[in-house]
Amino acid sequence: MNHHTMLTSDDQIQIASRGSHLADVEQQLTYFKKGFPYLKVLRAATIGDGIIKLETKKSSETIAQYMHLIEAGLKPVKFVPASGAASRMFQILFAFSELADTNNKAYDLLQEEQFKNVNLFFDQLSKFAFYKKLIAALNGELMQNGRLKYVEILDMLLSERGLNYGFLPKGLLDFHNYLEGARTPVEEHMVEGALYSADKNSQVKLHFTVSPEHLKLFKQKIEEKKLELETRYGVNYDITFSEQKPYTDTIAVDQDNQPFRLNDNKLLFRPAGHGALLDNLNDVDGDILFIKNIDNVVPDRLKEETTLSKMGLTIRLVEYQKRIFNYLKVLDLKNYSQEELQEIKIFATEELNISCPIQTENSPSSLATFLVQKLNRPIRVCGMVKNEGEPGGGPFWAENSDGSTSLQVVESSQIDPNNSSQKLILSQATHFNPVDLICGVRDYRGDKFDLMTYRDPETGFISIKSKDGKTLKAQELPGLWNGAMADWITLFVEVPIITFNPVKTINDLLRHEHQPV
Repeated sequence: MNHHTMLTSDDQIQIASRGSHLADVEQQLTYFKKGFPYLKVLRAATIGDGIIKLETKKSSETIAQYMHLIEAGLKPVKFVPASGAASRMFQILFAFSELADTNNKAYDLLQEEQFKNVNLFFDQLSKFAFYKKLIAALNGELMQNGRLKYVEILDMLLSERGLNYGFLPKGLLDFHNYLEGARTPVEEHMVEGALYSADKNSQVKLHFTVSPEHLKLFKQKIEEKKLELETRYGVNYDITFSEQKPYTDTIAVDQDNQPFRLNDNKLLFRPAGHGALLDNLNDVDGDILFIKNIDNVVPDRLKEETTLSKMGLTIRLVEYQKRIFNYLKVLDLKNYSQEELQEIKIFATEELNISCPIQTENSPSSLATFLVQKLNRPIRVCGMVKNEGEPGGGPFWAENSDGSTSLQVVESSQIDPNNSSQKLILSQATHFNPVDLICGVRDYRGDKFDLMTYRDPETGFISIKSKDGKTLKAQELPGLWNGAMADWITLFVEVPIITFNPVKTINDLLRHEHQPV
């Protein structure tokens, strides 16, 4: 299919100057025209059928086993996608302040049902960790004529005249209160890193993906806190950053699938969702990578459960890795018996959920080739929490393009909305994905896998957005824990619900889990 007609020579110069490949952009244009194929889910993964329930060990036993791995030289890295702006947390406050231009108007609006969350926000103002800073920004004056200064409070909270929270990244907002002051998610991740991600030399490697406009602020915050936390936890931090790479941005089109053009006739490219971070993840050098979102943090009083959960999952990951590596060495030497080959096959099918194609049944050599190909790839252990009505992707058995089945984290956008039987399967999920991943990214020879090889490019999706009042269609790359890891060895393990405490809206910070006691 030739798109050269749609892309001028100026376009091609613009594409090259971004570091993008013309072929990729043309492929994106093709996807806009033909759409992405829907994923076919077969059934929800459940305990005993795709989700492993870990037997609870004594915490001292888990810690000892984990420390043994660290002492043996395991090098963990904590990878935190942190480029999200906080503006989405404050949507309801922005909507309210659009309408409330005076404090009297604000007071009247607060009586309306649609603003009950704003009411709650003002009612509980003193419980937020940024309360002291907010009062300082208002020169200590919260009230006027016996009423809160609603308009001024929101202005000081959200705009650059005050705390600028409407424009900061989520990672730099004050989330939790402590006696010594407030702590941001970035600091909470630093503390978490000290608790479970230090190597045998007490070095904690943390990697944050950030937006270019926020990088300086992240660096400042970390410099400000580094020494204090290093001293307190007896570690030293090696903290690195990366930005989403411009060449991973995707082209936008208009409603006729023609390239969307800006006023200067230039093409519009947009960041392609968290799937673009696969490039960043691929650059990180570690044996195992912990992945967790920036806003999923808790105060110190609740960190023990998270720490033990991470250690338990890592122990499980390394156990599987050892077995996989041993089997690959056997297959590599090509001197295996029929019994050994069958043993490896049973392990692959029953423990790693890999289905063997029919044509390998009577041919040991093609079975061995198939097993090498399926076992020699990155592995991820994904924590899954019980579904308590939180939105998000979930764990499913899905059909691959070659007819085999595999475990996948599936978002609703990957499912055909007009297929009632597929929607029914989607609604039967007992668990959902809290983004709590542990990734093994080295092969049995100790070399790093090229993660770009194991993604499924057909699992992107298209969304409708707007720019300068004009409608456009945008394309997201396969999500980092969906299509970007589609061909990994995947294990789902149930983790305690307390390990998942995201902050999607400002009032989530009022939940018991985010409060001091």
